[in-house]
Amino acid sequence: MPLEQLVHTVSGTAIMSRRRRGPGPAVVCVHGAGVSGREMLPFVQELGATHDAWAVDLPGFGRSEKPSAPPTLAGLSDAVAAWLAESGLERACLLGGSFGCQVAVDVAVRHPDRVAALVLVGPTVDPLGRSPVRLVAQWLRNSVHESPRMAPLNVADYLDAGPRRVLASFGVSMRDRVEDKLPYVAVPALVVRGGRDGMVPQAWAEEVTRLLPRGRLVVMEGLPHMVPYRDPRGLAREVTAFLEEVAA
Repeated sequence: MPLEQLVHTVSGTAIMSRRRRGPGPAVVCVHGAGVSGREMLPFVQELGATHDAWAVDLPGFGRSEKPSAPPTLAGLSDAVAAWLAESGLERACLLGGSFGCQVAVDVAVRHPDRVAALVLVGPTVDPLGRSPVRLVAQWLRNSVHESPRMAPLNVADYLDAGPRRVLASFGVSMRDRVEDKLPYVAVPALVVRGGRDGMVPQAWAEEVTRLLPRGRLVVMEGLPHMVPYRDPRGLAREVTAFLEEVAA
């Protein structure tokens, strides 16, 4: 089924999103550093059978407008909160992938009225990995397990954003102490880790879950960092079960 493509203007910046309208509550996917919502589209297709599923391109990335200023975490999270309001989504589940988890957590803490639940898939950045050398080593270790079909998507995303914005987004990711915010997330949260994720150690996924007041952890065995791309159907099942549990 073709996805709807929508553009909303937030604080003068045009933000692109894609949507599959399902019958259940809204789930908004927030992508990782340097890339775009393209990596979330297989998952949006799957989840849209049961939920109102969205993938948004953060300002400066994908097909969204490119602000002149470099990205900041507060700027990105404020843009997501304003986009939710502009899109008519009063309270949504935010699903972050990789750096998108950091954006989603920041929205949940600073704009709690906009967020009903969180799903954190491959949450970054492990405190032990907060250096360029370690981050590259983790990326290389993980990349051998990712689908080769992701490579052209990543190249397109990096070209869209440009090298300076891509590097700036990774810098934002490494500087963010997400662990300091997790205890202030008031909504239910599901942490998802691929069993072969080379970027998110099991110990860090467990620590993220422990710090969340209402968190629980699911490990999807055999999968690398990009679970939404590698197993969209399996992730949709986990998210659906989690949201049914939250609603009960």
